Amino acid sequence: MLAPPWLLALGLVLALLVLIPARRLQLAGLAPRTIGLFALTLWALAMLVAVSPGGTRVLIPILLVAYLAPFVAAPDRIARVLRRGGGPGPPTGGGRPPMKNVTPPDTDAPAEGQSGEGPP
Repeated sequence: MLAPPWLLALGLVLALLVLIPARRLQLAGLAPRTIGLFALTLWALAMLVAVSPGGTRVLIPILLVAYLAPFVAAPDRIARVLRRGGGPGPPTGGGRPPMKNVTPPDTDAPAEGQSGEGPP
């Protein structure tokens, strides 16, 4: 038994709409598997809302946040959170050079060879 044409058309339209934030995630440099999982999940939730309106009260806010998040957050921020896992803990170095010490030397301490009591 084939699906009704309106259902196929709805699935195609929703798939095209899901590809818009997926492209934004691709520009952020995410892995293709992550983008595919995001797109598939978003499409499945949208189809669930469209076909069975019973869970719309819960699913519509989730869909809105998932759809708009790639546009609100900068792509580099999304990639950084997803690569690190977003959990607490010490930041990783990431191959950065060590931090340069730019603190000025202490001027109150006497220099070597001076007693610090004034001119002789």
